[in-house]
Amino acid sequence: NMSRSASGTLENPGRNVSTKSGLNKAILDQGWSEFRRQLDYKLSWQGGVLLTHHTAKVNRLSQSEFKCEVCGFGCHADINASHNILAAGHAVLACGASA
Repeated sequence: NMSRSASGTLENPGRNVSTKSGLNKAILDQGWSEFRRQLDYKLSWQGGVLLTHHTAKVNRLSQSEFKCEVCGFGCHADINASHNILAAGHAVLACGASA
């Protein structure tokens, strides 16, 4: 209920909708941040490592050019996408093999 919309109905419109929208976003953002923090903490406790991905529109310089703004890696965007798809496929197969 804390992140419920304040927009109301046509007959009974809500008040402070934009303020409530900002609060909802803050609540939901905090939840994922805390989840990630806890996951990282518990993985490091067990000797694991949390790998995160950074996505940003500025990484895609053009339709065909990809360059990561964090690490500087660059290549053709389609090649980069194919590497990501291959890695995701391997992850699915690895999970299926251990089940």
